[in-house]
Amino acid sequence: MLNLDEIQMRLLREVADLHKTPEGAYNIRSNSESAGRVSTANIEIVSKEDVSGLDITIKPGTKNESVHIPVVLTKTGLKEVVYNDFHVGEDADVTIVAGCGIDNCGNQDTEHDGIHRFYVGKNAKVRYVEKHYGSGTGRGKRILNPGTEVYMEEGSTVEMEMVQIKGVDDTVRTTTAELKAGAKLVVRERLMTHGSQRAISTYVVNLNGDGASADVVSRSVARDNSFQKFDAKIVGNAACSGHTECDSIIMDNGRILAVPGLEANSVDAALVHEAAIGKIAGDQIIKLMTLGLTEQEAEEQIINGFLK
Repeated sequence: MLNLDEIQMRLLREVADLHKTPEGAYNIRSNSESAGRVSTANIEIVSKEDVSGLDITIKPGTKNESVHIPVVLTKTGLKEVVYNDFHVGEDADVTIVAGCGIDNCGNQDTEHDGIHRFYVGKNAKVRYVEKHYGSGTGRGKRILNPGTEVYMEEGSTVEMEMVQIKGVDDTVRTTTAELKAGAKLVVRERLMTHGSQRAISTYVVNLNGDGASADVVSRSVARDNSFQKFDAKIVGNAACSGHTECDSIIMDNGRILAVPGLEANSVDAALVHEAAIGKIAGDQIIKLMTLGLTEQEAEEQIINGFLK
């Protein structure tokens, strides 16, 4: 059983939906130390020797297994950089759950920078879930800077769910991907900022082989005085297809900058981008208020539905 206190367990529930010790392979990181680790016959987790982080190796052909590697921080002033490498064998089909929760009740900033590199073998399938969450009553910031690199072999598929809904004061997310022939990348980002928070998301996807495809979609809400920037670039270097989309709601004095980018280096590259930023429609609020909701309750219902 994991030796974690109630605050740490609450953070695990928020970022990894864990209410108890997970089944399958896992490594739980708490305040820069391992709070528990289990490998399985098909998934091996070992510590890196040169830097802080893990090497996770998933055997070829592994099916219907999962690995959890969430991080929780509850000490004010703690700052760490962690490097995790995932080696996914051919024809594997796995779910990887990461994410980080910070509870900062002090006056110093707490920061976690996680660098995740994925090496995905031929015809392998990966579902990756990464959730970020912040809480605590201190004046110190909760800072999360995730960096993700994805290297995909022929015919592989990666589906990524990136979620940040509450409590993170500052984040810079950088994601790069290299896709070979027939590889498919799907990204779904959900983000909400409030107060004076800042969130920067940058994606660069290179479609290098025939039949490669990418679909990168962000849905976000900027409230109060917060700022967001969504910068997504898809590069088509072959007969490929790519789509990037930013769909955002702006409220109060929030600010959003959407920078969609396309680069076609092949006559057979089919690339599309979309961006829409606007406020909640008044008729939507009125309709819900006729059902008995207050204006604030109506806004929350609309936002919750939008971010699902």
